[in-house]
Amino acid sequence: MNIKKDDIVEIITGDDAGTAGARTTGRVLRVLPKENKVIVEGINKVYRHMRPSRRNPQGGRLSKEMPISLSNVQLFCGACRRGVRLGKRYTADGRKERYCKKCGAGLGFLSKARAAYAEK
Repeated sequence: MNIKKDDIVEIITGDDAGTAGARTTGRVLRVLPKENKVIVEGINKVYRHMRPSRRNPQGGRLSKEMPISLSNVQLFCGACRRGVRLGKRYTADGRKERYCKKCGAGLGFLSKARAAYAEK
């Protein structure tokens, strides 16, 4: 799974994708690997109409974000200023990192430094 919690992603398809020139971005709140879905802040909001009760005396509409498919998002590259495809590589000290396939910029580390993968 290439997307992690607190990553900035760009929505590429669906109702919240926006127009071709200005796509929607958001922060990942939760990753659901078994379902292959992510929950993105402010994206795919639904409203649940609640009847007044002891727990919720006001009642009304509660909004929450619903999961969207992982195939509908791309990781946002700060250098390219757009959603990009990812690659994985090992750095000189043996850490695995994600990188932008377009510009080569690093997009975060996936593992700790391991001597077996460090350059000699």
